[in-house]
Amino acid sequence: MSIIKGDARSYSIAAASIIAKTTRDRMMRELDEIYPQYGFAKHMGYATRDHLAAINQHGPCPVHRRTFGVVRQPRLPGF
Repeated sequence: MSIIKGDARSYSIAAASIIAKTTRDRMMRELDEIYPQYGFAKHMGYATRDHLAAINQHGPCPVHRRTFGVVRQPRLPGF
């Protein structure tokens, strides 16, 4: 069930949101140590301009979601 603005209406949803974000941020910092060329610690996995440029330059790494549009699309030479 979806609850609109659930984190403002429920302490447990708010707590889960904080735990999820801090866990994701920790994972991104750890991945940044393994794959520094992608800048995970900076963009925390969001599709920023720098993140997309790194994928374009280096190709996707094993932790990139294959359903992510930029990863799913074939790379063309020169792009």
